[in-house]
Amino acid sequence: MEYTHLSEFRIRSGALSIWTPELASPGSWYDDERPLASVHSQYLGFLDPEDPAPGRGRWIGTIFEMDAPLDAQVWAKTLELWHDRHEGFRTTVAPTGDGDYHRVTTAPGTVRVACVPVADLTDGDQINEFLCGTLELRLSPLVWPHLLVATVAHDTDDFTVLVAADHSVLDAYSQAVLILELRTLYTAVRTGGEIRDSATFGSAADYAAIERAAAEELTPDSPAVAVWRDFVGEPGSPMPRFAEGMVAELDGEHAQPSVSRTLLTLEQLEEVEASLGRIKHRLSVTVFAALAAASREVFGDDRFRTIMPIATRPDLSWLESMGWFVNVVPVDITLPAGADMAVALDVTRAALKRAHVCNDASWGRSLAMAGALEGPTFGASFLDIRMLPDYELVADLRGRTLRAVSYSTDEVYFWVVRGPEGLYVSTRYPAGLPAEVMDRFLTEFARAIYAVTTLAAPAAAAPVADAASAALSAG
Repeated sequence: MEYTHLSEFRIRSGALSIWTPELASPGSWYDDERPLASVHSQYLGFLDPEDPAPGRGRWIGTIFEMDAPLDAQVWAKTLELWHDRHEGFRTTVAPTGDGDYHRVTTAPGTVRVACVPVADLTDGDQINEFLCGTLELRLSPLVWPHLLVATVAHDTDDFTVLVAADHSVLDAYSQAVLILELRTLYTAVRTGGEIRDSATFGSAADYAAIERAAAEELTPDSPAVAVWRDFVGEPGSPMPRFAEGMVAELDGEHAQPSVSRTLLTLEQLEEVEASLGRIKHRLSVTVFAALAAASREVFGDDRFRTIMPIATRPDLSWLESMGWFVNVVPVDITLPAGADMAVALDVTRAALKRAHVCNDASWGRSLAMAGALEGPTFGASFLDIRMLPDYELVADLRGRTLRAVSYSTDEVYFWVVRGPEGLYVSTRYPAGLPAEVMDRFLTEFARAIYAVTTLAAPAAAAPVADAASAALSAG
């Protein structure tokens, strides 16, 4: 499943409608004593309440084609049931008066979904452009609803669905699994089937209370803070940056370039995976080892530092929840001089293992205690999409996860995906970084991954009798 911009998805022409959640009664909100997750609170602290385009660079979403005709009444009911199921869609924030925010929530059954057809706009390219602008204007971290849905009804027995939301109510895992959830729910409403209930639709607000309590227990002496302190270096040191010193300063605002490409074909990837089976390493370790090797080759840096987003759903209660269940951990890899991929794999596995202590520790609070003066600007993640339920059906529905266009002048992110047809990468980077630098890096990245096919399996241990004989001979 590609992680891309909406503008890179070809929307077929048809009749566009916007579906907006509304409260049946404006007085349905009530003060909710459960705290915001620490990452949510930190996120709000960087916002400008007067921003005229609050969704610009922030919204994320999913687009796919529903394999059934659009029934407006059934679809509205589907979305209302979806909001009833997921409390994260029925919660928002209100200012406390001291520059902070607290949670307010509305109960199940209080949300209605209104449909507004967009007349005289049927061309797919024009619909795409309209939606890109609308989401930047309407999706805000501070103003509910934080989620909007668009549909495009075609002259065939299917329709396109776009779900877009502020990041505070959706994460990457939610983006991927919502396709089949909405398809199943729509089918049940349309056919009169059973609406499945489950203990795995846990509340994002309940999770936030647990996460915030754990964050409050962190101290400067916590093991996770020590790992972050080593990652940051001296207090006040700048955070690691990709291609440091090679990004030109440009006048004005520039959209970040976005690149998606196949790193390895399925045939090449299967060679790599066969080799990894022999040498007892995992593909996830290989991806980060190869990033470190490419960084050394292109930039001459033996030390490679990045952050890695991880899912933080503590148990099955939140397996199918919609919300923001994400932490980030530091990945700090130093390659010894002359290290080949065999050594890089061992060093990387140790680095990733060391980062495990940070899994449940709030990254924002840990960084503050480590003396960091800024947040991360360079991140990388790996996902084997085959772990997702019915991933092949998602591909048949043209499912794509989406991110907003970013305008950052220093952020670089890599999303590496093991899919059914090979290994892919999507990246975004500052407009001031020459495209040829990124192209060379991605080329070296792919080369380093494929280099594991040349590694020999560890030598088998000698039989006990032979080992004893050798020892006697040596003695």
